[in-house]
Order: sequence, then structure tokens, then C-alpha cells
Amino acid sequence: MRALITGGTGFLGQRLAKTLAAQGHDVTVTGRNPAIGRQLESEGIRFCQVELSDSARMIDACADREYVFHCGALSAPWGAYEEFYKSNVLGTQNVIAGCRKHGVRRLVHVSTPSIYFDYSDRFHINETALLPRKPANAYAQTKRLAEEAVDEAYQSGLAVITIRPRAIFGPGDQTILPRLLAANSQGRLPLIDGGQAWIDLTYVDNVVDALLLCLTAPASVLGQKFNITNGEPRRLVDLLQSLLGKLELPLRSKALSYRTAYAIASLMELSARIRRTSREPLLTRYTVGVLGKSQTLDISAATAQLGYTPRVSIEEGLEAFAHWWRETDDH
Repeated sequence: MRALITGGTGFLGQRLAKTLAAQGHDVTVTGRNPAIGRQLESEGIRFCQVELSDSARMIDACADREYVFHCGALSAPWGAYEEFYKSNVLGTQNVIAGCRKHGVRRLVHVSTPSIYFDYSDRFHINETALLPRKPANAYAQTKRLAEEAVDEAYQSGLAVITIRPRAIFGPGDQTILPRLLAANSQGRLPLIDGGQAWIDLTYVDNVVDALLLCLTAPASVLGQKFNITNGEPRRLVDLLQSLLGKLELPLRSKALSYRTAYAIASLMELSARIRRTSREPLLTRYTVGVLGKSQTLDISAATAQLGYTPRVSIEEGLEAFAHWWRETDDH
């Protein structure tokens, strides 16, 4: 199989690239990180340092590829809308154009359940749930627009399947768990309303499994979207205590009510805008929402139609992450 992976120097993209290469497939990745790109090249994976928004080069990258996994995106709780639009909307349009021009057999698009988020508690959300009138932030808004571009491409004849994986974690994660650990080490981990919100996570290898299932899925599921999680919602405080216990670290949280945390985050965001700084505030409203409000997903469609079954549990995933964290010196 000849595959292209966008975002191949990112957390999920790297894992997918290494998995496909280990299975003997011909793998090309695009990405922004030349150091990781060189490391992948040493493992027999072709690397192209290309921005998603670079139309000509992204289209060229799809040449001679049978399958494309679009894992690349700008993902952050804070930043300029224009930057998110360039990466997530224009980038997706460029990938679609490349797939069309070069006759790619199937595009697997990685979206996000952040498009569901509306600052309220929501449980067992399925893929047909109504989306909020106002997206939670620029990331959610542009990923929603990207999905619309993918839908249009499907209507025009492109074979595509979309997954919406929730909160990907595991060894190599540089965002979700490391951010929580960094805040904990400084004694300012916001434990909002006692950490009672229900959280869905997904171990990275389970997401890779889902991506590979999309390749072999029957044509009847083309054009559809699938929620992907571990199927094991946990209360935030229980997740933190389990992770910190494995790392033999104390929980050093800051107890806050949701209302107080949201007000503090609003002031921090206002200050950042007044100062016109691109630096992310210590606390954003989106982060408060994610930590303080429950959001769990229904994965029954992926189970029934893709044959998806999470094979690495939350506890096994936390153990693998903790082992990697202890062995890593760059934090």
C-alpha cells in the first residue's frame, strides 16, 4: 500500500506512520517538524516538510499515493482565527484537491469531537447530535468547516471516511497529560467543582486501529463520521489520581468553582487580547469548559460499522504513558 499521512510529525501521525511502515507499506508523511522528519526517514519513511496551506506542494504530495490519512491540523485552545483557518480549512481543501487530481482511492479524515462542545454537560453524544450554533473556539469552528469541505468532496465522488477521536493520549503525547502534569507540578492544577466531570480519553494505538479499519471498511460507510474513544468515561479526579499514583506524585490542585474558574479565564483572555499577545493565557474558557463539564461519546456506530474495539484500556494506557514519562528527560 502507498500511503500519505499529513501531520506525520505530530503525535498521532507519527504513530500511524511507524505502524504502517512496520507492516511493510510505502509511507510518505508531511509535517512541520524537520527533526522528527529526519527521525522518521531513518526508519524508512519518506518525509516532506510541507505546510498544509501550501496548495501546490500539498497537491503534489498526493501523487502516486493510493490512500491518504489527513491527520494534520492546528489544534490549540487559543490563537488567531486566521492561522486555524489556513491550516484546518485551506489545508483540508488542498488535501482534497490532491486526492482528486491524483486519483486517491480513499481519504481518511481526522476531525474532532470539539465540534460538539457547547459548555454544558453532554453524555453519550452520537454522530447525528445537533452541533452548537456557536462553536466553542477557532479550532472547533475551523474543524467544522473542514468537515463541510469533506462532505462536499464526498458528494462529488471522493471516497472518504471521517473519524472524531477524543482526547488522544499515550507515550509521546506532548499536550493533554503533559499540560496537566506541568500545572500539577506548579501547584495550580485547576480542579473545577472537585474534578467530578466525566471525561472520555482515547489511547493513541486505539485511534491507529480505527484509522486502519477505515481503509478496509465497506463502501456503504463512505461519507460517514465515527466517534472514537476508549469507551471508558472516567471522572477527571479519578483519572488524575490514577496517573499521579503511577508516577508517585502528589495531587497539587487548586480547588475552584466552575463559575470562578470561567470568570478568571475570561479576564485572562481579555488581558491577552488587550496586550495583543499571541501567548496562550494560563487559563482559557475552553480549558475550563473541558475540565469542568462532562462530555462522553457514543461509539456504537464505530463498533457496529467499522468493527472498532478498543484493545488498550485506560489503565494500560496510563501505565504506558507513565513509563515513558519516567524515561523521558525533556520535561
